[in-house]
Amino acid sequence: KLHSDLDKGVGTVKYTLSGDGAGTVFTIDETTGDIHAIRSLDREEKPFYTLRAQAVDVDTKKPLEPESEFIIKVQDINDNEPKFLDGPYVASVPEMSPVGAYVLQVKATDADDPTYGNSARVVYSILQGQPYFSIDPKTGVIRTALPNMDREVKEQYQVLIQAKDMGGQLGGLAGTTTVNITLTDVNDNPPRFPKSIFHLKVPESSHVGSAIGRIRAVDPDFGKNAEIEYNIVPGDGGNLFDITTDENTQEGVIKLKKPLDFETKKAYTFKVEASNFHLDHRFHSVGPFKDTATVKINVLDMDEPPVFSKPTYVMEVYEDTPVGTIIGAVTAQDLDAGSSSVRYFIDWKNDVDSYFTIDATEGTIATNELLDRESTAQYNFSIIASKVSNPLLTSKVNVIINVLDVNEFPPEISVPYETSVCENAKPGQVIQTVTAADKDLSPAGQRFSFRLSPEASNKPNFTVHDYRSKLITNICFRAAGFAYNDKNDYFV
Repeated sequence: KLHSDLDKGVGTVKYTLSGDGAGTVFTIDETTGDIHAIRSLDREEKPFYTLRAQAVDVDTKKPLEPESEFIIKVQDINDNEPKFLDGPYVASVPEMSPVGAYVLQVKATDADDPTYGNSARVVYSILQGQPYFSIDPKTGVIRTALPNMDREVKEQYQVLIQAKDMGGQLGGLAGTTTVNITLTDVNDNPPRFPKSIFHLKVPESSHVGSAIGRIRAVDPDFGKNAEIEYNIVPGDGGNLFDITTDENTQEGVIKLKKPLDFETKKAYTFKVEASNFHLDHRFHSVGPFKDTATVKINVLDMDEPPVFSKPTYVMEVYEDTPVGTIIGAVTAQDLDAGSSSVRYFIDWKNDVDSYFTIDATEGTIATNELLDRESTAQYNFSIIASKVSNPLLTSKVNVIINVLDVNEFPPEISVPYETSVCENAKPGQVIQTVTAADKDLSPAGQRFSFRLSPEASNKPNFTVHDYRSKLITNICFRAAGFAYNDKNDYFV
């Protein structure tokens, strides 16, 4: 209320109002000077208003007194509930954490005046989520309230938090938010095989390096804590196999490291150990973080081709051997349980293979044509063995036949010689060196014997030096006194 000392109450004074909210929020009675609010006030919107008032003469409109300024403060009432501006919240805490482990701090704000009463004094409490978690009523810090909470039992928790003003007293306003809490995994569980023995059946024809079976240990942990390493325990039976971990399924993949043979060994037994890669020392007391199972592998018999007794057969035959002569034999056997008879035949590829035949039942190889070492010194061809019970199953072996030489050719003078000599040559003088060759295969240290032919041996003019250690000889003068005019040609 405004009042001027010059106002005698006879209606000669008029009051005016200007400033913040004049005419919109506040109005003044021009006659009495009473100031009224014409709409609701909100301290949180505007906590105070600065106004100016003046008394003027009704007739002259002139101020009767200087303009006065005053401030209207809006007094707070508890009309705002606390609000969680960052909610809803998401948090996590490791499983098996001790009581009191920190999870998250929540914060609610109250728009009321914190300096006036308890309107903005907030207290926190849990409406839903006990007895697993607790909250500090003043700070809003959430902590675990139970020990050894297990992710493998329950992983997700939804906690309902309340913030209430007026210090939590009756009549206070409240706001709520949710906190979704996830228990993160720790390695508190060792891997375990669901059964103690795994049985696998593997064909003996399986290739080295191929996967022949899978086994799996179960680890209820998650992520890297559930990663499993498999190893074959050293001992009898496991040296033919290897095991690796499938990173996607965490299964143990058993692979063949060496060939299998049903006829040699029909079954194998070995142990496999499953263990964790990443260990947590806090849980060593739970026990060893590994488990062992037995793997039994039964080898399945497969119909296999015959097996030759040698990887390669080498035979020898003289070139003058009569047609039809047996020069050797190949042998193949069916090693399967129900042993089958074997049939042999030559793998024909060219006409050269026709020089030999093979007995289909016995595997004996015989000559089929006359041989000539000087034409072909070695034959190389393949023999195929097939099972009578399953002709599609065949094996092949290489046969090498070396043709041995027979002394069937006499030595020959390499080339005809024509020699010139002076008529005054001396006796014993070498006038020509002669070489010889033999079409047969010359053995090491081959020697030829040289002499004049019978028709030339009675000629006293020339002689031959037989060294008996070389393939050459020398023709020499035997007598002197040659005259060109007497005779100029001689044949030796």
